[in-house]
Amino acid sequence: MKAKVLVIGANGQLGTVLVKELQHHHGLDKVVATDIRKTHNFKGTFEVLDATNRIHLSEVVSKHGITQIYHLAAILSAKGEENPLGTWDLNMKMLFNVLEVARIHELDKVFFPSSIAVFGEDAPWVNTPNNAFLNPATVYGMSKAAGEQWAQYYFLRYGLDVRSLRYPGVIGYQSLPGGGTTDYAVDIFHKAVLEEEFVCFLNEDTTLPMIFMDDAIRATMELMEAPKKNIKIRTAYNLAGSSFSPEDIVTEIRNYYPEFMVKYEPDFRQDIAARWPKSISDVEASLDWGWKPEYDLKRIVSTMIEKLKEQYIPHE
Repeated sequence: MKAKVLVIGANGQLGTVLVKELQHHHGLDKVVATDIRKTHNFKGTFEVLDATNRIHLSEVVSKHGITQIYHLAAILSAKGEENPLGTWDLNMKMLFNVLEVARIHELDKVFFPSSIAVFGEDAPWVNTPNNAFLNPATVYGMSKAAGEQWAQYYFLRYGLDVRSLRYPGVIGYQSLPGGGTTDYAVDIFHKAVLEEEFVCFLNEDTTLPMIFMDDAIRATMELMEAPKKNIKIRTAYNLAGSSFSPEDIVTEIRNYYPEFMVKYEPDFRQDIAARWPKSISDVEASLDWGWKPEYDLKRIVSTMIEKLKEQYIPHE
């Protein structure tokens, strides 16, 4: 039987791009995109869905004959700190609803995105291993760390095939960021191409793991397409692209825009970033299902500038 895929959080930074790739891979009629608001000019099947409503989620799964769920909806790190209890309640309730509906309907697979936010000060800061101790310092990170354990529990207890990646900061030109601590690494390119001054909320030397959107999407697809026997880790796989600081990006951008102006005004997001790893070891992902990133910083910068110029600068 062919897969029928449900995407929750289809309007988000990752969802916007992943939906199109899933449509390309499975077929336009095999993907059902959902979010709490409908997006304009959407090509394909779209349902307005609040994933905190388990009954409605179950109805959508039944209506469309869903076999896989990609659960992308969540309140992210920086946004989450504005309302800690609300963030925990929302993130966990949605995950429990997805896991229970998937169990009851006996779905084939579930994708649950985790994050480097699961790591805290007790994890090694360089080449953080997959089995590093998790003591997150944000509610978002706490919800992801707990979610990883629930994903493993549903696999061990019920045989539900839940798969997960710990995304680093995701950089892409296709969509706007959604309230994360690494968002500066997207916004900075928009300001550069518009030739505006950029105000950075992190210190210039704050090195963090990042990944280009195309690599993040490819990793997600490769993980979900890998044979079940290859998936040895049922919490979440570390995923790495390239590690760099705001200063590193600015240096590369000035090869294209020598006059690009940047001011550093660290805020509460600097405290969050200071507790995260500087680089990630994803050797298990490489060994188990063949993961390998294709974009380094130089290629990320050249691609971001090229694509954003196409968006902002009208062709003559």
